[in-house]
Amino acid sequence: MGLSAIGPVMQMAFVPRDFESALAYWTGTMGVGPFFLMENIRLEEMRYLGEASACVFSIALAYWGDMQIELIRQENDAPSIYKGQEGGALHHSCILTDDIARARHIALDAGATLLVEARVGADGAVFYADTGNGPGSIVEVLQPATGSEGMFAMIREAARGWDGSDPVRRLGSG
Repeated sequence: MGLSAIGPVMQMAFVPRDFESALAYWTGTMGVGPFFLMENIRLEEMRYLGEASACVFSIALAYWGDMQIELIRQENDAPSIYKGQEGGALHHSCILTDDIARARHIALDAGATLLVEARVGADGAVFYADTGNGPGSIVEVLQPATGSEGMFAMIREAARGWDGSDPVRRLGSG
């Protein structure tokens, strides 16, 4: 069954060359927003291609209907899946799970290569798997930390009936 056995895609993520222009495009041209900005995130115990990584990045999250849109900006030169991947194409999609070990098993059985593994908050986890060829072939599988569901719901609710005001809102940093 492949990675679809883990669950449905809930997010499309992009690593734009120009983060501010991408925010303006998504909020202005596409009418998606508001975006919630979280700066200087550091994932705990992050490993990139099996090696420890001190990647620091910022993200902006919004909803387009029920689809979450994520924009990512790496803040340092640490090795990562974002460095050198800036552009306009889809970088990765995201699937949520409540069993990261089972999801990891499914990904490996499907022949995916694990690019990143890390802890998220006190009780969450994430991995990024390369599923093959072409743009957007990276899949993030996230077991959200406690409280993430509430944050996602707040961002989704803010998008309902959004009037274009206050298009970028800051949340706490990582």
